Amino acid sequence: MDAATAIFHDLHRRLLGIAYRMLGSVSESEDIVQDVWLRWHEADKQNVNSAEAWLVSTTTRISIDRLRSAKARREHYVGIWLPEPVLTEWPATPEEIEELSNEVSVAFLTVLERLTPEGRAAFLLREVFDVDYAEVAEALGKSKAACRQIVHRARARLRQESPPQTAPSEAHQKLMRRFAEALAEGDFAGMKSMLADTAVLVGDGGGHVPSFPAPMVGGPRIAQLLLAATLRYKDLLRIELAMINGQYAVLRYINGELESAQSCEIDGERVTHIHMQRNPEKLARLVMSLAQRRGPPAT
Repeated sequence: MDAATAIFHDLHRRLLGIAYRMLGSVSESEDIVQDVWLRWHEADKQNVNSAEAWLVSTTTRISIDRLRSAKARREHYVGIWLPEPVLTEWPATPEEIEELSNEVSVAFLTVLERLTPEGRAAFLLREVFDVDYAEVAEALGKSKAACRQIVHRARARLRQESPPQTAPSEAHQKLMRRFAEALAEGDFAGMKSMLADTAVLVGDGGGHVPSFPAPMVGGPRIAQLLLAATLRYKDLLRIELAMINGQYAVLRYINGELESAQSCEIDGERVTHIHMQRNPEKLARLVMSLAQRRGPPAT
């Protein structure tokens, strides 16, 4: 492996992280990073002062262009668009879990959709990846002062949108275990007690499976909806917990097939938001990742 290839290899995960947080799609992120690799392979390395800055800037610029195109396509998306869920590693400490969930949770990525492509890029580079303003300016092709303003406006927009507050990881884990048990057992009273009265459920079916054209509001209504699946499928239904986008999430299987991945936000005591991904195209990679982690079946 030559030096240029080694540098790209070392930064591959970081570049993929930038692209995924920009697009919310694993496949598109992988395409972007592959494009970056081809450009890096052909670049005149002697005129590159910093390989890392060059790779980050190139990834960011391509991501901005792809996001502009994606936003146009999403205007015609059937139903509500949610990011593709990603199976993440189980961090070693509660602090690492909390840090990861703040950076890549489904709720966080959904709120980022409110930003312009440039605003999203500047905010992510500065606030998540700790890139200094000189490199942010290089990536966006703007002055440092302009980038400071872009990041400032992005912060203000995100505060205005009132993103869900992430509860401590230990509280989130405990509540999610209890919630999963209630779902598996069809415990309506238990589900209802763990859902906030003003809880919101958002579903993404992508036009491939039935979903909700608008958010469902109200803990009791959501509990009734979740109970209906338990009563309908009975022994064919299985509930599991997994680490999705840095948070404990509920996986619902029907007849052995993954039907939905439910990422939940809590206020410390009750579930306030459920992002339910049901689009089979967006679940496909999650299914493969789960199979790879479990390994081949026993013989």
